[in-house]
Amino acid sequence: MFDSLSDRLGGIFDKLTRRGALSEEDVDVALREVRRALIEADVALNVVRSFIDKVRSKAIGQDVIRSVTPGQMVVKIVHDQMVEMLGSSSEPIDLNAAAPVAIMMVGLQGSGKTTTTSKIALRLTKRDKKKVLMASLDTRRPAAQEQLRVLGEQNGISTLPVMEGQDPVQIAERAITAAKLGGYDVVLLDTAGRGHIDEPLMLEMSEIKKATNPHEILLVADALTGQDAVNLAKSFDDRVGITGIALTRVDGDGRGGAALSMRAVTGKPIKLLGVGEKADALEDFHPERIAGRILGMGDIVSLVEKAAETIDAQEAAKAAEKLRKGIFDLDDLRSQLGQMAKIGGMSGLMAMMPGMGKMKKQMAGANLDDSVLDRQVAIINSMTKKERRQPKLLNASRKKRIAAGSGTHVQEINKLLKMHRQMADMMKMVGRKKGGLGALFGGGMPGVDPAQLEEMAKSGGMSGGLPTNMPAGLPGGMPGLPGGMPGLPGLPGLGGFPGGKGKKKR
Repeated sequence: MFDSLSDRLGGIFDKLTRRGALSEEDVDVALREVRRALIEADVALNVVRSFIDKVRSKAIGQDVIRSVTPGQMVVKIVHDQMVEMLGSSSEPIDLNAAAPVAIMMVGLQGSGKTTTTSKIALRLTKRDKKKVLMASLDTRRPAAQEQLRVLGEQNGISTLPVMEGQDPVQIAERAITAAKLGGYDVVLLDTAGRGHIDEPLMLEMSEIKKATNPHEILLVADALTGQDAVNLAKSFDDRVGITGIALTRVDGDGRGGAALSMRAVTGKPIKLLGVGEKADALEDFHPERIAGRILGMGDIVSLVEKAAETIDAQEAAKAAEKLRKGIFDLDDLRSQLGQMAKIGGMSGLMAMMPGMGKMKKQMAGANLDDSVLDRQVAIINSMTKKERRQPKLLNASRKKRIAAGSGTHVQEINKLLKMHRQMADMMKMVGRKKGGLGALFGGGMPGVDPAQLEEMAKSGGMSGGLPTNMPAGLPGGMPGLPGGMPGLPGLPGLGGFPGGKGKKKR
């Protein structure tokens, strides 16, 4: 999401930050380009006008002109204004009400309501330890109630049994009663949709709202519909009254105009982002972190949170103990590759690392995608236990056997072993060092100020800005990032990544 906008803004601000001093004309030229980029990203015109006016009033002033780094000051002003446009602070689903808390899901047909309902239910069950009941109120779409029941079975979530002949309001009332009798904390009401907004749909939503008095009414909107999603949100809010928005298919939306416009147009917060088809592909919407991603500042906080959710604590403890002893074999590398896949693979990692936007293009140009990780795991799986623990045993004949077993070439095995040696050397070095992010980046990312990154991670935000001297490429074929980042005990290297200039370690 936001890829095209991020690329455009990145180019604009690169020019701006290279200048030693800025004139009023320089700022005006840059803001004209920013305005054009936002309009091309499908952001609502009135939102763009308001945004540019506010940025200009702050950017054209003595504080910026006399600043030591005027270009960076303008970037910070744009960042802060973007955060304000997106909603300043995150607003998660509100469960602060007497149980069972009723959450009503509304939206057009095909927007992903039923899937999002099951994702929210799984999230509340696993993360918040809530007992959740799902109920389908869609009596029009064939097999809609069956779809929700199947999703409930797959994820271990209770669903309201189907009774023929009931209308949506009757089903909703039965769901509330069942939730009370069953001791449920939350009841999710998955309502019917239409191909477009019409009067019967709005009347049905109003009747369900009146019968159940939901604590939250979440509009599920498809990010790919752009401005149509914004208009949809306004219509539903005017007629039914929504409390928040869940934006789906954001992983397929390269522009991001809907997300940037919705809060400003409706005044209602975006609470959730659907980022994929998997049952757990749902993220909280954090305005400051989203603004950081758009402006190429990355999102270290979300990366750490995602790692903490996906990495097994016992495995992390074992890895940390081996790291302290300076041990890093191919079993450890395989574990690291698996962790990286859980976090979101190469593309997911690049999107969240500060200054890594340009590397995503390099990856695409070199045909480096998440299949590289799969091949590397296949190579390691084709080795014996002894070979994984003692890579030095891998002579020419063993490599040929492993290549045949994994469907790869000996050259790929050599690249993997080279990457492992680099990582092992770095692990030994970090094992002898003390210290958090300083140790993490001290071994091979010139231009990164560890203290500044450490401070960012502690403060949980990007408002203080980021160093502009982030490297365009990581040295040495991007060897893995060893432990030090809380909850993130090491990320694997990418192996032979183009653009690396790191010194080889002997």
